[in-house]
Amino acid sequence: MANKNIYVEGICEMPVPMRKIELVERKGIGHPDSVADALAEEVSKALCKMYKKEFGTVLHHNTDETQIAAGQASPKFGGGHIIDPSYILLVGRATTNITDVKTKDIRCLPCKPTALAAARNYLKKTFPNLDVDSEVVLDARLGQGSDDLRGVYKSSKILANDTSFGVGYAPYSITDRLVLTTEEYINGKMKDILPETGQDVKVMASRVGNDITMTVACAMVDKYIDDLEHYKSAVEQMYDKVNQHALDIIGDEKINFKLDINTGDDYDKGVIYLTCTGLSQEMGDDGSVGRGNRCNGLITPYRPMSMEATSGKNPITHIGKIYNVMSKLIAEDVAKKVSPEVEVRVRILSQIGKPVSEPLNCNIQLVSATEDKKIGQWKQEAESIAYEWLDNVDKVTDLIINGKVRTF
Repeated sequence: MANKNIYVEGICEMPVPMRKIELVERKGIGHPDSVADALAEEVSKALCKMYKKEFGTVLHHNTDETQIAAGQASPKFGGGHIIDPSYILLVGRATTNITDVKTKDIRCLPCKPTALAAARNYLKKTFPNLDVDSEVVLDARLGQGSDDLRGVYKSSKILANDTSFGVGYAPYSITDRLVLTTEEYINGKMKDILPETGQDVKVMASRVGNDITMTVACAMVDKYIDDLEHYKSAVEQMYDKVNQHALDIIGDEKINFKLDINTGDDYDKGVIYLTCTGLSQEMGDDGSVGRGNRCNGLITPYRPMSMEATSGKNPITHIGKIYNVMSKLIAEDVAKKVSPEVEVRVRILSQIGKPVSEPLNCNIQLVSATEDKKIGQWKQEAESIAYEWLDNVDKVTDLIINGKVRTF
């Protein structure tokens, strides 16, 4: 039996959901950082599928450096126009050619067309108010990976390409759930009722004891809004729907909820969050991979987090992706076995060139406000769950390639 170096410990301290203060943020799918994350991941998935179709296996690539440079726009009631398109650069490394070991013939692969098609399809599918043909400039710079990294990659499909770590926790607190589901609601079902709302949404929640204040910033789409009164009405309608959605999530929990939307608006001065496309990247906001949500969809300063970008990294050897996703999956599975008042924290550390399935350190912390008599049983179950995931790394890879887990 391979040594997985799994260390499970009980920690007697106050779990975050029970503490007085908690902050949680989510950058919605239209935020420039989230757009960069999404495009990097779409490109990676497209390359994976292309490689598997051509060679039956995923070849070396990392596309986690996508950048978005904001454009310039002139929004106005009834519909404005884009003056200067935003610029999106798909950056990374990929296996762009293969040499036949027998004939020595070099076969070039369509990496850039594959990347551009994947990015363009995602933008068209996700942002209906953006004209992808004229309001954004797409470019791709995918260079051949360095010899040493490709060497590590080719030596075995299960060797770590970096000395790095991944982090996860479970379960979600009520604050976590409110933030995540609020953005998903605004960019989901609510769009059928309020097309005036754009996709660039940011949700921030501050919990102090049982009091939660949620601040939502939402770009509004000018072509659906006739005048300032219409804008005010749309924001008020949004307030009512988001507030009710939050109250439904809170249910019977003893939470005092307060909602604020577009607090930067100043109606007297005519300052409002109006856009042509529903995206702030049209004017003023740039975006980069890894500057937004962690792979659980949230930014949580009171929880353990990795600074590593998850989106765009290859899903076979890149620890920055695999261990972040795996840590989350392990934490969720362990959380199902323990008391709901136990906070589960998972951290997994690799060594470059060593098997991904055999980390240097896999630490699971079971955080509880009191010593629980079941801690011994929980430790055994947690170790078993971690071992099972580490022994089946390919399951994580498949989930990522098939889009079954989120990366931002």
